[in-house]
Amino acid sequence: MTISYDDFAKIDIRVGTIIAVDPFPEARKPAFKLTVDFGGDIGTRRSSAQITDHYTAESLVGRQILAVVNFPPKRIGPFTSEILCLGVPDADGAVVLVGPDQAVPNGGRLF
Repeated sequence: MTISYDDFAKIDIRVGTIIAVDPFPEARKPAFKLTVDFGGDIGTRRSSAQITDHYTAESLVGRQILAVVNFPPKRIGPFTSEILCLGVPDADGAVVLVGPDQAVPNGGRLF
């Protein structure tokens, strides 16, 4: 299926920096609770992410990632996820986060 550019433009994908990582022991699958700073008008948002195969809490803090910031909040057990962090699967299906390969200002929109 193809979509128009106008359809793509409805998805607001921004760059943010992970500023805090907390354990999420209530999750069905191993996950972290992330706090991501998008700067400017967006500010900080939270998300859960099943990324424990490749990342530790310490390795995530300070890392820039891409996330969809205009989906409605989603309740995941006792936690509300406000953004969708983007990633791709490795050869075994574990998530590898997507982010810029150089430091960029938080809040920058993917185009």
